[in-house]
Amino acid sequence: MKIKQVAVLGAGAVGSYVIWGLSNHADIKLGVIAEGERAERLKKGCIINDVTYHPEVWTPEQAKGTDLLIVALKYGALPGAMESIRTITGENTIVMSLMNGVDSEELISEQIGPSHLLYSVIKIASHKEGDGFCFDPDATIGIIFGELSAPYRSERVQAVEALFESSKIRYRSTEHIREEMWSKFRLNVCNNLPQAVLGAGLGCYRDSVHIQEISNGLKRELEAVAKAKGIDLSKADSGTSKGGAFLPTTRYSTLQDLDAGRHTEIDTFSGALIRMGKELGIPVPYNEYTYHIIKAMEEKNDGKFDY
Repeated sequence: MKIKQVAVLGAGAVGSYVIWGLSNHADIKLGVIAEGERAERLKKGCIINDVTYHPEVWTPEQAKGTDLLIVALKYGALPGAMESIRTITGENTIVMSLMNGVDSEELISEQIGPSHLLYSVIKIASHKEGDGFCFDPDATIGIIFGELSAPYRSERVQAVEALFESSKIRYRSTEHIREEMWSKFRLNVCNNLPQAVLGAGLGCYRDSVHIQEISNGLKRELEAVAKAKGIDLSKADSGTSKGGAFLPTTRYSTLQDLDAGRHTEIDTFSGALIRMGKELGIPVPYNEYTYHIIKAMEEKNDGKFDY
């Protein structure tokens, strides 16, 4: 198996990393999926770290049967993209979701079948700057992926490794992909959300015992849910490479969204934990409060109350 064509669905902060990493790969065709006005905009190029890249722009029909489909959408955009995913996915298409949260693969597999999914997660700090996106390659851990069960050294795992080996993308395959996904989920819930409520960069966790206690409370609840689901997070902790140090001013995606007046991905963070907690009979009060306060902040940004 050799990957010769890669389609990227979502050209935002995460999709930009894939475009940046694969654009100079001489042996593949690379395209982003878009239609209408968005397609016209993307045909002008994608600005990434102040450089303009020009991947091909394909409709879902033009990308049908691609070897690898990388889904890099915001969580709220996934339901509206399911028809495109169904159209693109051919008999042998590998689908990797780099979306936040721990349930996008399950949602996608309901539409195209679980056999297409190669579970994956990306660890990157990227942000929008002007008309483009920026990230620090040296501080990026990259894409982690693997099979849910043996054989872990499957043909498609080796094909994706070969693809990334010939690119600028940082990567690692693993036998513990579910734990790796939950490890990032924990990072998002415990570090992404408290700073968003406070409206401060990552330095707040160092400087405030109060914000650190909120983070710890969210962490305890998440780890209780993970344990009840049989997920051993220590397997990810022992295998995760460290990225570069982030500045105290670093703002994760939820705070970036609130700063820009956009809706956040709180439904896939605390919202998902609330649902899982109810199913398992595990109280998650820190997550319930965080969910509602961020939803209220979204309403404020929407102009629901201006007084």
